[in-house]
Formats: sequence, C-alpha cells, structure tokens
Amino acid sequence: MFTGIIEHLGKVQGIRQKKNLIVYEVDCGALASKIKVGDSVAINGACLTATKKKGKIVSFDLMRETIERTSLKQIQEGSRINMELALKANGRLGGHFVTGHVDEVGVIKSIETEPNWVAMTVSVSKEAIRHLVHKGSITLDGISLTVGKVTKTDFSVYLIPYTLQVTNLSSKKKGDLLNIETDILAKYILNARQA
Repeated sequence: MFTGIIEHLGKVQGIRQKKNLIVYEVDCGALASKIKVGDSVAINGACLTATKKKGKIVSFDLMRETIERTSLKQIQEGSRINMELALKANGRLGGHFVTGHVDEVGVIKSIETEPNWVAMTVSVSKEAIRHLVHKGSITLDGISLTVGKVTKTDFSVYLIPYTLQVTNLSSKKKGDLLNIETDILAKYILNARQA
C-alpha cells in the first residue's frame, strides 16, 4: 500500500533484457539506504520488488505482464522515475490509498501552461471514467492528485510548481503514456452498488 506522495525522483542507469523479463537498474540516491532486497517500491505507480542492491543502485524485475499493461514500456536509460516506498502502518497518509496496481495506461491529450499553474488532460477508457469524480483522487505515474474536471472520455488535473519540481511530470508532453490507478474506494463503492 502506498499514498501517492513521491519520495524520490530516481534515474534509470541500466536496462537488461532477459527471457520474459526486463531488469531496471535504478539510481535511488539517498532513498537507497531505506530499501532492502525484497521491499515493495512504487515505480511510476507500479508496485515492483527490489531484487538486488549495490550502493545506491537498486534492481527491479519487470515481468512481461507489467511491461504490457503499464507505461513502463517507454522507460529508457536515463529516464527519471517517480519512487515511493510502501506505507508503514504508523505512517502519515498524505495522499490517498494507492495499491500500486495499475488499472490502465492513459494518454496525455493536452497540457496547458500558465504562470505557476499547469492543466494536464488525460484520455482514459469509459471504465476508468466511471471511477472518477470531480475533486476525487487519481494516481498518475504514482502521484496522488485531485481530479479537476471529468468528461466522457478524459479528465484533467491541475499541477502546482512543487509537483512539477519533484516528479517526472515536468518532462511529459502531449501523447506520452501515464500509469493510471483510480481510487480504490470508488471501485469498492461501485462494485457494491452493482451487486
């Protein structure tokens, strides 16, 4: 379980291809001291397991399923990635409940930039739209954000300078892919209403 509050902007130092598996070697900076082999770490919102550690470099294995169903397929050497450690039971819940299980991949439809303000509109499926409400929670690439506007085919979020400074959203452009996880509470409520 995560909160969507990004702890570190890591850098992919190496990518190794194996049969049915890709290994990302990530420079985790100071966050590496808090990561043990076997720990769950959210990488751009996808819950991955730390499989090897050497200094500040931590390795994460991505199975074929993860590559096919997330935006991690677009990661290259040098890419900056959002990182968050799993929530401790006694930790502060600063964002919202995030499982690290990506629902789908959205596409950035537009980015409007004004001084100290950015509006990002993302296209998603009708299924994802059903889980979104104005002022509700959404996770984009592991970042807990508030839904600003919802239409039948997309939604918008509004980004403050701090969010752009400490996450990889500052490097995103129209057409880029984002990992989407809708609010788990909305999923449970909708599921109960359909039962």
